Amino acid sequence: MADKKAILVICGQADINGGQAMEKFNKKAVSFPNFEGAGLAGMAAAIEGAAKVAPEGVAKVFEDDGAFAVVELGDVDGAALDAAMAVLSEAADRRTLIALACDGGLYLSGMGMDKKAGSLDRGATASDVIATLCYVSDLPVPADCMGAVLYQALKDPNMKMKEVTKLKEAIGRMEVALQRDTREPWDKHDCA
Repeated sequence: MADKKAILVICGQADINGGQAMEKFNKKAVSFPNFEGAGLAGMAAAIEGAAKVAPEGVAKVFEDDGAFAVVELGDVDGAALDAAMAVLSEAADRRTLIALACDGGLYLSGMGMDKKAGSLDRGATASDVIATLCYVSDLPVPADCMGAVLYQALKDPNMKMKEVTKLKEAIGRMEVALQRDTREPWDKHDCA
């Protein structure tokens, strides 16, 4: 199973205020009301390993070691969107970023997102969504992606630098342990 995962839900007209699953999602989501999502589905398909599935297929994608699922719902009413989000919430865990892109705006919730940010006035485009999903979920960024990471939505804008620092420290500890193990047995003890 992939360490970090992302789910992109694309819909047109949608009532995002209906149902228990949407209420739970919205409570933890960062929103971008000034969102222009033209071409988002095509850009998402360009991400390596992207799987276009129905909401019920997302769990299977993650079980098969996939890291990115795209769910296209079209125009949906509040009940259909709520049902889809309930299924997606079941498939997601704490290491999953869920992005909901609809005509009413962009909503990001889950891994790495600052739920206290609320609604942000910054404009967002489809390429920004792709850049952000790839950045947070460690997915390869498509070569033609010209978007900017939506840092305003992140809990910690320096999250990647901190991950690199932790990895460097771990490598240093491993090198010290390996050097200790390559000494001769009589050099390992201070008995002499």
